[in-house]
Amino acid sequence: MNVLVIGAGGYLGSSIVERFLTGNHEVRGLVRNTAAAQHLQHLGAKTISGDLNALESLLPEILEADAVIYAAQLMLEPEKDTVSAILDTLEGTGKTFIFTSGTGVLSQRTDGEWSEDTFAEDDHFIPSKYIGARRDTEDLVRLAADRGIRTMVVRPSMIWGRGGCPMIAGLYQSATATGSVCYIGRGLNLYSNVHVDDVAELFYLAVEKGIAGALYHAVSGETNFRTIADAVARALGAPTRSIDLGEAITFWDKFTALVAFSVCSRSRAVRSRSELGWHPHPDRVDILDDVDHPNYVG
Repeated sequence: MNVLVIGAGGYLGSSIVERFLTGNHEVRGLVRNTAAAQHLQHLGAKTISGDLNALESLLPEILEADAVIYAAQLMLEPEKDTVSAILDTLEGTGKTFIFTSGTGVLSQRTDGEWSEDTFAEDDHFIPSKYIGARRDTEDLVRLAADRGIRTMVVRPSMIWGRGGCPMIAGLYQSATATGSVCYIGRGLNLYSNVHVDDVAELFYLAVEKGIAGALYHAVSGETNFRTIADAVARALGAPTRSIDLGEAITFWDKFTALVAFSVCSRSRAVRSRSELGWHPHPDRVDILDDVDHPNYVG
């Protein structure tokens, strides 16, 4: 199968490329810089240099693929416009298109408190005030199954592994900025989490046997931010400290403080497990294993 990964140079995208290469598929990756292209070529993938802001020139490459995986990151409105244009291009082809979302869409602002609410793939929820508009793009993709495209949405929880978790990096950043590893409020809030290689496996299974119009979660565990902050503090030999949102914004940007560290987002991968037979690898279930990776302090 000819697989095109859009955003192949990124943290998740490069792992997806690796997984499909091990399955003996022909993989092409859309990248924006030479370093990313060289890395993918070393893995054995073909590369396409381009930018989603010039999408028209990329449409022939998209049409050539049997399966297109969108793992890029854009702002919400440009993302929706880009995905809409790709769906228009693929309409009636019967080809596979998978859009990468995230469980930020169902997050609840709690300012450090835990929430008992947890959501499986098709549970009702009130979309996040800050990033919930991505739900519109999810719906656009899922409904395109009626337009002759085998469309699906993968909605990972907080991704970790290989020293690439943005939120663990953010905790290290707080120590650099303040001398303490910081968490908001009581730090009992969390994102459910999953290893990046297990997310890549979910994409592989979705291409193999996913159902058109489906939404699939990727979740392997839960650990609150205070516990992760404690682990980072031990790695650094630094103290931890509770802060409020106002202080958090002074060293994290406003988006990160609000959407990453002040919310609770708990999810379950019921459909992924039952429909695709997806299960996280037993050696990749504890996010604290990633905390002392040298990438975070390098």
